[in-house]
Amino acid sequence: MMDVGNIVTIGGGTGLSTMLRGLKLHTSKVTAVVTVADDGGSSGILRKSYNMPPPGDVRNCVSALTDMTKEFRELLNYRFKDGSFKGHSVGNIMLAAINETSSSFEEAVRRYCRIVGVSGAVLPVTSESLTLHARLKSGKTVDGESNISIYRPNDGIDEVFATPKASASGAVVDSILGADVIIMGPGSLYTSIIPNFLVDGVVDAIKESKALKIYVCNIMTQPGETDGYDAHDHLAALEKYTYKGVADAVIANDAEIPKSLLDKYFEEEAHPVLIDEGKMDGSTRWIMGSFYIMQDGQIRHNFSRLATTIIRTARNMRKGT
Repeated sequence: MMDVGNIVTIGGGTGLSTMLRGLKLHTSKVTAVVTVADDGGSSGILRKSYNMPPPGDVRNCVSALTDMTKEFRELLNYRFKDGSFKGHSVGNIMLAAINETSSSFEEAVRRYCRIVGVSGAVLPVTSESLTLHARLKSGKTVDGESNISIYRPNDGIDEVFATPKASASGAVVDSILGADVIIMGPGSLYTSIIPNFLVDGVVDAIKESKALKIYVCNIMTQPGETDGYDAHDHLAALEKYTYKGVADAVIANDAEIPKSLLDKYFEEEAHPVLIDEGKMDGSTRWIMGSFYIMQDGQIRHNFSRLATTIIRTARNMRKGT
């Protein structure tokens, strides 16, 4: 398969790490730019206790890209069930320890990647811990990424913003400017993807970059974040925090998901993200197909099929086909 050059992914959460597992099968020229807005669970506790950015999303991406054995990857992701470390993963604790002996979180992540043998690179979007805020359409403001996820506002999110004001690291900006392909998503739209664009320097670098830009749309809506959103609504929200036309191509699932797999999601008021072909104006290429898989009781992207589609799309669009 044709080498598509340097790939930069931007996002966070399970969606990004899942996609990285697939991309790693095709190339080692992958850099993951990862959000630092998480404040729940183990990441939130370590963030507060050690005054550090949350390690969880970084650890997920490192686990996906490590060259170590499956057994070692599982060890990094293992969560203690009891005792003082209850709820913490081995990888999170390890990264917290490395951070204690590093000059910055960026350096700590770089050392962590070197220790566990990562193909490519993982970069926190900034070394600052960000607090994410959501202003709802009712005017109410919800503070904290985990609270936004828990609150599930019925009135919807009007906008998100982050404090304190932070700037992207030089490594992040350089990786975006040097990319041949930039992939945004998949992942929680307002709490995993968009927070990266709230960091100064990221959007400007994307706009300046000559890379092919691809958005991977979520398969399911997320209660409290994207209720009622179709694929074009997801893209419009992305453009609101970047710029019009940010995506040269959008990859979206259009395969029908069996009702038996959806019943649990319907109970949580989550629904498949639909595609309205009537909204397509020709300015963006839409690549549609069957991209879902059921894994551990969750509907996820089929990482192998998604990665193959990304590589093929990049190859064809670079050739002008």
